[in-house]
Amino acid sequence: MRSRPVIAVLAATVLAACASPRAADQGLPGTYEAPATAVAAAPVALDRWWTAFEDAELNRLVDQALASSTDVRLAAARLQEARATRAATIASLLPSGDAKGSARRTETRQLSGTVVNIPGFATNGVSESYSANFDVSWEIDLFGRIFAAARAASADAAASRFAYEGVRASMAAQVADAYFQARGLAIQLEDARETARIQRSLYDLVAARARIGIVATSDPDRIAGELAQADARAASLEAELQVQRRLLLVLAGRTMEPTTAVDTPATVAALPAVPASLPSELLARRPDVREAQMRLKTAAGLQDVAALSFFPTFTLSPGLGWSKTIQPGFSSTSQHWSIGGMVTQPVLSIPRLLAELKAENARTEQAVIGYEKALQTAFQEAEAALVRLDADRRGVTLLVDGEARAARAYNASRIGYDRGLTDLQSALSAEQTWRNTRTQLTAAQVQALRRTVQAYKALGGGWSPSQPPPMPPRPKT
Repeated sequence: MRSRPVIAVLAATVLAACASPRAADQGLPGTYEAPATAVAAAPVALDRWWTAFEDAELNRLVDQALASSTDVRLAAARLQEARATRAATIASLLPSGDAKGSARRTETRQLSGTVVNIPGFATNGVSESYSANFDVSWEIDLFGRIFAAARAASADAAASRFAYEGVRASMAAQVADAYFQARGLAIQLEDARETARIQRSLYDLVAARARIGIVATSDPDRIAGELAQADARAASLEAELQVQRRLLLVLAGRTMEPTTAVDTPATVAALPAVPASLPSELLARRPDVREAQMRLKTAAGLQDVAALSFFPTFTLSPGLGWSKTIQPGFSSTSQHWSIGGMVTQPVLSIPRLLAELKAENARTEQAVIGYEKALQTAFQEAEAALVRLDADRRGVTLLVDGEARAARAYNASRIGYDRGLTDLQSALSAEQTWRNTRTQLTAAQVQALRRTVQAYKALGGGWSPSQPPPMPPRPKT
């Protein structure tokens, strides 16, 4: 019967030693199935991919957002907290001990009874006592429990670093996306105002002809309806552009500035090259994948700590002390040192420790699955962005040719109407076709720019795996 507790301890120890996370599935295809036109071998600095657009305003907005955005500053504060927590965790695993000192002065006055004046036993007078002690507690780590806890704390801090880098990458992409949307709205607004100007001049021409009976009196009314729609669209686009500019100012931390402070030219930037990349590079370049990997290491470290809790704990407790006592007619001074040790072996707490180990095993399995999911998501996003970017590039090429042809048809129809060779319906139809094609072209060009941003982000752009993350400046107080 006495051997059962020992057997239980040994069995638990064996179970604890067998605990380890399974290897995550990191299998990825060798290459993306994206068409060759979606990527280029031209070197692009993925750490600062936005500079590839060669747009000074975009560079300024991204840099300002990375320095002052509330999302970035919040992630930076969490990173600082994680680093401080790591330092505190590691410090708690080192030998601990505090120096203590005390002093006491006591004045005794006997009010009744026999007065004793024997040195050391006097009942009247002043007595003083002083002491100083320094006691240390040190857990001797024979099984690696302390190192496992330190590894878990370091991995958790690293995960916070990658989370911070992920926020920075997302912020840069969000600013670029909003900026290109604003430029697209500026183009559409310019087109809408030009359409309104053309419609207004056409209305004046048709109204003059209607007054002298050259055209039907209903023609000016039809033009007036088109003119009202053009004016309404211009007003709507102007409001949307103002909203988009305000978003850019908020992201850049310039909330107090007017929306006119953001320069959004009504032109479309050239599409920069997206560097050729392999799916395996996502393991090192994507901050979310690296974060999931560190979360897995954290869980594995905590799993080791839970497993090693079945092993005995050895604690060494050395100490030093000094004391002095002063009484009427008597004083003494002493010093001492001590050394002790304690061994703790879990016995009755084994069921609780087994339950905690099972919970840690489950958390570790969740971390493994989370890492696998992050890797699969990264690959899916990267390939999807490259495939869609190729389609957008080809669509822009087709629409550029179509818009040029529609513009020529519209100009010919307008000249024919001015000379009385075509009717108003033909002129309006040609103009509508041209405007619709031009709107589609602008939308496709903006979409291609935004897809380029998505491709850079999906490939892990926006942070440097080899450089420490720059921290945003502290706000002025």
